[in-house]
Amino acid sequence: MTASHESLPADPAPLLFRAGRVVSPADPRATALLVKDGRVAWLGPAEDAPAAPRTVDLGDALVAPAFVDAHVHATDTGITLLGLDLTGCRSVAEVLDAVRARAAALPGDAVVVGNGWDESFWPVKRAPAREELDVAGGGRRVYLSRVDGHSAVCSSRLLAAVPALGSRAGFDESGWLRTDAHHAVRDVALGSLGPARRAEAQRAMLAHAAAHGIAAVHECGGPSTSSESDFVDLLAVEGPYPEVFGYWGELGGAAKARELGAVGAGGDLFADGALGSWTACLRQPYSSGELGHAYLTAAQVRDHLLWCM
Repeated sequence: MTASHESLPADPAPLLFRAGRVVSPADPRATALLVKDGRVAWLGPAEDAPAAPRTVDLGDALVAPAFVDAHVHATDTGITLLGLDLTGCRSVAEVLDAVRARAAALPGDAVVVGNGWDESFWPVKRAPAREELDVAGGGRRVYLSRVDGHSAVCSSRLLAAVPALGSRAGFDESGWLRTDAHHAVRDVALGSLGPARRAEAQRAMLAHAAAHGIAAVHECGGPSTSSESDFVDLLAVEGPYPEVFGYWGELGGAAKARELGAVGAGGDLFADGALGSWTACLRQPYSSGELGHAYLTAAQVRDHLLWCM
């Protein structure tokens, strides 16, 4: 049984749920529970249950504590839910087919946004090239982030939309971008969606979470993951959704986190990248000869923790 913090009346009459299988360390024998004022007031064997003006027969259903997702990016997840999910693709050809189908349903000035491709499981372990995305996207701007979110492949038109992109760290002519270049093109691609689409994405993610038994989520925002307005708007969402606890990850940003209404200054303060995108900072190089990328020094991490105390 799951419910949002707004789904029960402020002062309801006691409600007894019985004939179920209740998961609780407080009483492993429990087959019933009494809810009063939106809280569990009693649980135990159904035969010992107190009287209540309302009773629900659970029909032997399982009753368990709701889940808490301790690390989410609500808007990005919602964009994936509403957009192009590439997690099931098993080759470059399948990714291109998915892009082609999505692009055909969009106007010519739209951005095709996709997420979740992972070449490490493909027979031929390479990413789609920008020239292939140009064709599949019909000349549209295409942004496809890798499953780890730390890199993306992009079409030529999208690359051209970012001034001086070629001079940024992480740029590659193939269209597979990492580090600074990826951050710049990501801002352009996701920024094109507009406030209404982003609000729709947030609600889609929260509804999806609620449908899977999640009662609360920890949003991990920050300058490199979401804008300040995006973060504040998410905390203000009302409705039958999981409760949102916001964490703002910005170096030295404890005061900013407090200003934005966050419960903590952290959650997603990037120290380095990800293995699959070849940006995780390693002691020994990747096969490409690169060592990855460290965004923060040990001293910066230390100082940030002190600022947060």
